[in-house]
Amino acid sequence: MPDKIRTTALFFAPFVSSPMRVEPQWIDYNGHLNMAYYHVLFDRAVDEVFSLVGLNQDYVETRKASFFSAECHVLYKRELTASDLVRVTAQLIAFDDKRLHYYLEMRHASEGWLAATSENLSLHVDMTDRKVTPFPADILANLAIMKAAHAQMPRPATVGRMIGMPEKSAITLGSPEAEHETETRH
Repeated sequence: MPDKIRTTALFFAPFVSSPMRVEPQWIDYNGHLNMAYYHVLFDRAVDEVFSLVGLNQDYVETRKASFFSAECHVLYKRELTASDLVRVTAQLIAFDDKRLHYYLEMRHASEGWLAATSENLSLHVDMTDRKVTPFPADILANLAIMKAAHAQMPRPATVGRMIGMPEKSAITLGSPEAEHETETRH
């Protein structure tokens, strides 16, 4: 049997996922997509983009390794409702021998408006001992090609953003003569 011929991976900048539909059962009592399902849609796109570098179910089964989310920061920008169709773009921000740092944007598929963003850090894990381990050389090579393609894109403004509340959101309770006690608005 002849050896499989491996071709150089080609990566678009940014990667654009297949269209995905907001399912009616994902709508919460506020009449919009529940926050948990933004993560489902982002996760499906992550599976799609990183399968291009070789990180997929076959990789887990044959090489006994995978990648796990370690940190995620989602910004909800605009409501999605039942049957909306979305696409997710992905940009590899950085990687090293054990980690992936990437940024995702979820947009309405036909109208183009931004629904949410997600900044993520994932770790490469040996599935046998469940410990962080280096990526193999072929995966690192594919990540380097993806990173080179994505390096042409501007760094997203929200990458590295921290959660916080500006000082102006503190309010004073009670009369002016009373001891000053502050509470934060939700």
